[in-house]
Amino acid sequence: MHETGMCDEIVQAVLRRAEGRRVAAARVRAAFAGHRPDPAVVEQGFRVAAAGTPAEHARIELVTEPPAVSCRDCGARTPAADALALVACPRCGGVDVEIAGDTGVVVESITYQPDVHASEVRT
Repeated sequence: MHETGMCDEIVQAVLRRAEGRRVAAARVRAAFAGHRPDPAVVEQGFRVAAAGTPAEHARIELVTEPPAVSCRDCGARTPAADALALVACPRCGGVDVEIAGDTGVVVESITYQPDVHASEVRT
């Protein structure tokens, strides 16, 4: 998934769960088949996508992990730590492999900003 589209989707998911509350931080777990997203690019994309929303000043924590690959030849299920594991089993070398499990993005947690009551605001 392209980082820009991924950031838009992350912000939309965070805003749905936040239900109008101001967001201080979001932790996101992503499993990718292919290139690993650059955290700095994701952070910048998140800021752009969140501009003008209750998540505008939120921090994003991106946790990335390789997807699992399942081998039909030997039955092994291993992390696809590199592109080669996506085409050949790291255990037996068989080429009858498939990506197993999620390869998407999950919002794991959201931290909200505390509410500021009018009586607490100093003028």
